[in-house]
Amino acid sequence: MSKRAWALVAAWCVAIIYGVTFTIAKDVMPKHIDAFGFIFLRVGGSMLLFWLTAIAIGFLQPTRIEKIETKDFPRIIAASFFGIAFNMLTFFKGLSYTSPIMGAVLMVTTPMIVLVLSAIIMKERMENRKVLGILLGLAGTVTLILYGKSVTNAPNATLGNFLVFVNAVSYGFYLIIVKKLMDKYNALSFVKWIYLFGFLMVIPFGWSEFQVVDWSSVPTSAFLKIGFVVIFSTFLTYLLNLLSMKELKPTTVAVFIYLQPFFATIFAITLGKDELSWVKAGSALLIFVGVYLVTQKKVNSNQ
Repeated sequence: MSKRAWALVAAWCVAIIYGVTFTIAKDVMPKHIDAFGFIFLRVGGSMLLFWLTAIAIGFLQPTRIEKIETKDFPRIIAASFFGIAFNMLTFFKGLSYTSPIMGAVLMVTTPMIVLVLSAIIMKERMENRKVLGILLGLAGTVTLILYGKSVTNAPNATLGNFLVFVNAVSYGFYLIIVKKLMDKYNALSFVKWIYLFGFLMVIPFGWSEFQVVDWSSVPTSAFLKIGFVVIFSTFLTYLLNLLSMKELKPTTVAVFIYLQPFFATIFAITLGKDELSWVKAGSALLIFVGVYLVTQKKVNSNQ
């Protein structure tokens, strides 16, 4: 397969993993650990994995781990802030104030935000095909999430919705910031730094919640789910996302966010926690058509 095809496969894998992560993480948080404590564990565990991987590869293949130029560290720190610390903290805190349904609806505004930011910052032309694809995907996702559900358990919906929207804007900035790093370095050369700085930013918020956890009362099943989130939902998906960013534009990568609630629904159906309907099937069709339109490459165009 071509590099672009591999990049698209990576983006699909990320959407599938994130789709099942919601159900898995929900069984751990906040029952066994609170949101910020979970973020502390997630980012810290992933940081260790990235550094150990980089050290191992650097020992076996020294040329693959490049030295980061001093002038690029401000960009790395910005990527850490927008893609790790601020992004995760606002999202989880926002979900604690609003309903998961509204939170998910606001999350899928990310591709639209990335499209606008790319047009402003990267001077990327807003093609009609991409705009149509994003709108179709957005319509399908909103329908899929909202159908048959109501907004409940939202102690401060206004603040929560605002924080989740801020998270979507933050992630949009991250996708654009990290693109230039991908064009210059091998992923493992800088991702370990992104997570190191991100972890330092998370410590003041997550340490107190992390240290009060009674680990002796946490069941083995919860440890396995925490391990899944750290290894697959964070470490692996981050590498796959960087692989896709190497060959695809930020707007193309962002549209795969639409697939996450679709795969979450499929996962829930297989567990007997949801059922299929014509509305859900129609929503899935809109999502796939939207992704198809955005990911199709025009002749003589690097998208």
